Amino acid sequence: QDAKQRDKPLGMETPEKTTTTRRLKPDRIETERIITVLDETIAKLELSSLIPCIIDSLDRFAVMLGPEITNNLIEHQKLSNEMEHLLSSSEEDDTMRAEEQQGCLCLLDQRLKCSVRNVLRLLLANPLLCQALKYEVWERESPAEEFIKAFGEFRNLMLERLLTSPMEEEKKNRFMEDMSLQIKKNTEVITALQAELAAAIRTQEQEIHKKDNVIEGLKTSVQDVTRDCKASIQHIKQEAETQQEEELQASQGRCARLQQDIQQLGAQLDALVVEHRASELALRKRKRRMEMEIVNWIQQYDAHMEEKQAEYEEVHAAYTKEKNQLSLLMEKRAVLLQEYSQIEEERRIQEEKKQQALKELNTLTLAATRIQAFWRGYLIRSLYKSKIKKKKKKGKGKKTKK
Repeated sequence: QDAKQRDKPLGMETPEKTTTTRRLKPDRIETERIITVLDETIAKLELSSLIPCIIDSLDRFAVMLGPEITNNLIEHQKLSNEMEHLLSSSEEDDTMRAEEQQGCLCLLDQRLKCSVRNVLRLLLANPLLCQALKYEVWERESPAEEFIKAFGEFRNLMLERLLTSPMEEEKKNRFMEDMSLQIKKNTEVITALQAELAAAIRTQEQEIHKKDNVIEGLKTSVQDVTRDCKASIQHIKQEAETQQEEELQASQGRCARLQQDIQQLGAQLDALVVEHRASELALRKRKRRMEMEIVNWIQQYDAHMEEKQAEYEEVHAAYTKEKNQLSLLMEKRAVLLQEYSQIEEERRIQEEKKQQALKELNTLTLAATRIQAFWRGYLIRSLYKSKIKKKKKKGKGKKTKK
C-alpha cells in the first residue's frame, strides 16, 4: 500500500486504472490474451522511456540497479553515442561512403534494439526495481509520453472493438446508416431554409431602407432634444457638486472612525499572530515526529519486504525443485501409462480369445450332447426292435407246439 501511495503523485497511471471505471470487461480467453499483450507492451514502453533519464543519472541509480544492469546501460549509452556520431558524420561526408554508413547504421540499429531488449528483460525480472524506478524517475520526454498515451488509447479502442459483438456491430452500422439518411434529410431542409432565409433577408433589406428614412427624421428630433437636455444637465451638475461636498464631509468622519477600528484590529492581529506562531511551532514539532514515524515505518516495511523476498526465493527454489521432480514423475507416468495400455490391450485380446474358445466349446458340447442323445435313442430303438422280434419268434414257436 505504501508503494501504491508513493506512486500516486507521479501521474504515471497505467491503462488498467483508466479502464477500471468502465463497464467493459473481457469475456473471452483470446480477448484477455490480446489485452494482456497490449498491457505488457505499455509497461515495456514506460520502462524504455525511462532509460534515457536513468542513463543521465546512472551514478545515482548504480547501487539500486546492480552491476549487470549498470553494465548493460553503459553499453546501451555507448551504442547510442555511436549512433548519434554516425548520423552526424553521415550528414557531413560525401555520397561515396553512403552505402558503408547505411550498413553500419543497420548494424548499430540491430545492436541497439538487442541492447534495449536485454535492459528491459533484466528490469522486468525484478518488479520491485521497476516500481522503485517509476517512483524515482517520473519525468519523460513529451514525444514518449504522447506515444504511450496514444498507445493506451489504442488499447482501449482495441478492447472496445474486441468486446463489440457482431450484433452490436450490425446495430452500429444500421445506426450510422440511419444517421447518414437523417443528415441527408437535414441537409435538404437546411438548403430549403437557406433559400427562405435569403428571401427573408431581401425583404428585410427593403424594410430597412424604409426605416432609414424614418431614422433620418428621428435624428433631427433627437438634436432638438439634446439641446433641451444640456440645460437640464447643467442644473443637475450644480446640484451634484453641492451634494458631493456634503458627502465628502460625512466621509471624512467615517474615515476617522474607520482609522480607530483599524488600530484596534491591528492590536487583535498582533495577538493572533503570536498565538498562531505558538500553535505553528507545536504543529511543526508534531510534523517532525510524524516524519520520523513515517521513516521508521518505511524502514520496517523495507525490512519486512526483504524478509518476504528471501522467503519467496526459498519457496520459489523449493517449487522449482518439486516442479522438476514432478516433470520426471510425469515422464515415468507417461511410460507406465503406455505400458499399461499395452497390457490392457493384450488382456483384451486374450479375453476375446477365451470368449471365442468358450463359444466354440459350448457349440461342440451342444453338438456332442445332441449326437449322444441321438445315439442313445438309436440304441434304445434298436434294442426295442430286437426284443419285439424275439417276442414274435417265441409266439410262433408256441403255436406250432400246440
